[in-house]
Amino acid sequence: MTFVEQVEGVTFRYGRRSQQLQVSLQRLGLMPAGGAGSRLAKAFAVPASRSTLLRLIRAVPEAEPPAPRVLGIDEFALRKGHVYATILVDIGTRRPIDLLPDRTVETVRSWLAARPGVKVICRDRSASYAEAARLGAPDAIHVADRFHLWKNLAEAVEKTVLQHRALLPEPSPPAGRPPSVSVPPVTAGPRRTGRLSDRVREQHAAVDALVKDGVGLRPIARRLGLARNTVRRLANAKDPDELLVGQWTGRTSILDPYKPYLDQRYAEGCTVARGLFEELRQRGYPGQEQVVRRYVHRLREALPHQDPPRRKPSVRDVAAWITRHPDRLDADDAPRCRRRRADPAPQLRRRRGPQQNQDDQASDVRPCQLRPAAQARPPRGMTLVVAAWTVTGWW
Repeated sequence: MTFVEQVEGVTFRYGRRSQQLQVSLQRLGLMPAGGAGSRLAKAFAVPASRSTLLRLIRAVPEAEPPAPRVLGIDEFALRKGHVYATILVDIGTRRPIDLLPDRTVETVRSWLAARPGVKVICRDRSASYAEAARLGAPDAIHVADRFHLWKNLAEAVEKTVLQHRALLPEPSPPAGRPPSVSVPPVTAGPRRTGRLSDRVREQHAAVDALVKDGVGLRPIARRLGLARNTVRRLANAKDPDELLVGQWTGRTSILDPYKPYLDQRYAEGCTVARGLFEELRQRGYPGQEQVVRRYVHRLREALPHQDPPRRKPSVRDVAAWITRHPDRLDADDAPRCRRRRADPAPQLRRRRGPQQNQDDQASDVRPCQLRPAAQARPPRGMTLVVAAWTVTGWW
């Protein structure tokens, strides 16, 4: 049935249920969703289909959020590199409140002008957003958001490290064998296992026992069912492992003239077979890469484990050590960072202070703590660092 006479708060035009029931069904659709809400409504003796609940959900008017006190503005890509839009976020609640179709000055200005009350605008350093915020909210304070602020700071530190990279010392050689010591010759591998190896050992033990009893090679061959040459090899071998070594062991190889060079390079820390093969090719090696790979594999098995060679830290590594809190450094980076802090590089030590303090206070900063740094005269090349450190403490 439908209601002809409309009673405020009870009925509504063209409605087939009361407003109270309408609101109850909307809540059933919003919380458990369509299908589950339909089953729950049936249990409450107010049956409604899944489609009805979804239609009621779509009919709920969107509440206009109040103008935020602290507004965040940033861009996002609809089609990366081609089409960009604008997202507006309430920094106080950390929830997005609106999406704008583009990032033009007029669009953002119109949105701000229609919603007075914004006190602080947190944005990147985009000129269009700066102009829109100045026109749409002239009384608002502009604050650089922390993501772009930290990004700009990291880029400034990285640029400084790049300028003074020559001051960074070369890495010390790894502990253990010095590079000048030659690699010991490759010996036979570990004890071989398998059915063939077990059979050779059994035959060697049987032949050795018969030889010690004074039995000749021909009777031994007849008794064990082996060829006489096989019995001779077993009798001449002092250890069965001598018979299990590959047939090419001891023979000359095309790699022999280059083995001293490979041993030296392996001792210096170059353990990559591909790189060693390329070096040998430049020195006239005519063989295949697989031969070099087999020899390097034997070196790796014969030698004790060696720590990988230390490389000179990259510009990005040093910049990360400067800007990162010491407690957040990796276990491998912490000792290297401590060594670099003792290096005679005053240009880098001078930049370490503000960044360390900023990282300490990145999540809890106070303007009163940062204002003295802003008033102090920064060293040459540190303007961006101090400015970034100061702006971060606005909110």
